[in-house]
Amino acid sequence: MPPDAPGGLAPVAVDGRGAARLAAGHPWVYRSDVLTPPSRPGFAPIVDRRGRPLGWAAVHPTSQIAVRLLHRHDAPVDEALLLARLDAALDLRDALANDPAAEMAGVTGVRCVHAEADGLPGLVVDRLGPVLVVQNGCAAIEPHLEALVTRLVERLAPQGVLGRFDAHARALEGLPTGVRALHGEVPGRVDVHDGALTWSVDPRGGQKTGAFLDQRLNHRRLARAAMAHAADPEAVDALDAFSHQGGFGLHLLRAGARHALLVDSSAAALEAATATAARHGLPRTELDRGDAFERLRALEREGRRFAAISIDPPALAKRARDLERAMAAYKELNLRAMRLLAPGGVLGSSSCSAHLQEAEFLNVLADAAADAGRELHVLGRFGAAPDHPERLGFPESRYLKFVLLRALD
Repeated sequence: MPPDAPGGLAPVAVDGRGAARLAAGHPWVYRSDVLTPPSRPGFAPIVDRRGRPLGWAAVHPTSQIAVRLLHRHDAPVDEALLLARLDAALDLRDALANDPAAEMAGVTGVRCVHAEADGLPGLVVDRLGPVLVVQNGCAAIEPHLEALVTRLVERLAPQGVLGRFDAHARALEGLPTGVRALHGEVPGRVDVHDGALTWSVDPRGGQKTGAFLDQRLNHRRLARAAMAHAADPEAVDALDAFSHQGGFGLHLLRAGARHALLVDSSAAALEAATATAARHGLPRTELDRGDAFERLRALEREGRRFAAISIDPPALAKRARDLERAMAAYKELNLRAMRLLAPGGVLGSSSCSAHLQEAEFLNVLADAAADAGRELHVLGRFGAAPDHPERLGFPESRYLKFVLLRALD
């Protein structure tokens, strides 16, 4: 391995497969495709097996994702570049706030930085009302966090900034884990408004950064579609499986559904849904704490039918080798949901598994419909809200798939 260059790391060479991935627009090269691993984490020039330059990247000697490309130029990556990328990400969110299609009016839960999709590998920043929550899963970014947080405070003036450094990705990069305040004061709970409903969120203990922000527009899409296609909008019964705090179910109630059944394994999430429903004067929800797979089967045995259904499980294929099993699980869930769907009813089916591509997900839905003996129209195919941008050539940035279906029979 060549020695480190003065003041930095020596070029990292990748094999033909790694070079082809970068040429196709994907920013990652896996460790198995690296010919000359770096001596330590940091930023380094990337070259092919013949020494031809491919750009600069965040690199790591032992992480599975060994190369995370930042640009294709021959200019070193420094803190000034990272700050410029951060400014560009925040400028994008400012533009979205003025774009009617983004439906950002009154929204206080915003993804401010979306990792590689914003050119900042491993870095995620969410605004949850008065606070910012930061996650970082890239060792090369870690020494620059203080400067990045300072810029966030300058631009966004939050009450506090919390570091949620408890994700497994940090351990894979050899980074310390924990949760700590990085600036100001972070309350135990904060209010987050999604443009229609206000949710009480725990920044320290909630899942991910404390809240799921990516389904914001899909909550509304399912509610609008279900009510538009309902034979009797005042008699819509809804099922929200894997409900968490009831994003789909409560939006259906707000749109006029008469009843919503929320199914989730977390008692705390269901309690939070009840509190949000009461806060907005929504009809009382039916809560069912348990395994959604089992509950869907039980509801079918009971002969229940619903005019609107959401299926929004956690990522079932967290690794590529899990994909086949995950596809079987997605099929099972959607088959059960389709059997529970009333004639003319609307199903919103979600997958947040990055390893499952949209075409594969649509095939799973088609197989489920065939086995369920149902005919369904596709009303629309969507992804995450626009503050979670997608990067061409990087399918992992389109991790969320949301398909609206309407039963024809």
